[in-house]
Amino acid sequence: MRGGPVDAPATDLLFFERQARRRGFQLVAGIDEVGRGPLAGPVVAAAVILPEDAILPRVRDSKKLDASRRESCCRQILECALDVATGCVEAAEIDRINILQATFRAMILAVQNLTLLPDFLLIDGPYSLPLNISHEGIPRGDARSLSIAAASIVAKVHRDRMMCDYHFEYPHYGFDRNKGYGTAEHIEALRVHGPCPLHRLSFRGVK
Repeated sequence: MRGGPVDAPATDLLFFERQARRRGFQLVAGIDEVGRGPLAGPVVAAAVILPEDAILPRVRDSKKLDASRRESCCRQILECALDVATGCVEAAEIDRINILQATFRAMILAVQNLTLLPDFLLIDGPYSLPLNISHEGIPRGDARSLSIAAASIVAKVHRDRMMCDYHFEYPHYGFDRNKGYGTAEHIEALRVHGPCPLHRLSFRGVK
């Protein structure tokens, strides 16, 4: 089920969660992804189920936090959450099914990897997933829902750590610094060394 989001007060990041619980849902999971734009590496999604009384005052959209604050917030989320899981789709599958479908696949995997079974999903963006779970797509959800914001931070921290690890396997590209995005340094490394197995060959700038 896909529902149209109701306008919520900008400062009330639990509005959508409470709205779902008033409709009888108990385990509400926020879903978000990172890594749609890079030239290399996976797209990663996270699913986070927060308790009804969650207090995470520093948790906001991951794009508005620097790396150290994301790490700190991620630790707080993992301590507070009822359940957290991630889903990952690698470059070869992104090339095979396209980045949008890979994004949906990562989101589905994140939900399936949860230990608890959510009965309602809050998804970042105007999207619907082919899951037999009631859900609602929320445009700019990472700035409007605490659960989605938490998922955005978990996904970003998880993916950044992956790219830093990949740097040791493929040091030419500066993955520890650019996380696979198309910086000038990364583009020049591609010109000199060509793509590695982490690169998305279907993306402009890699071919």
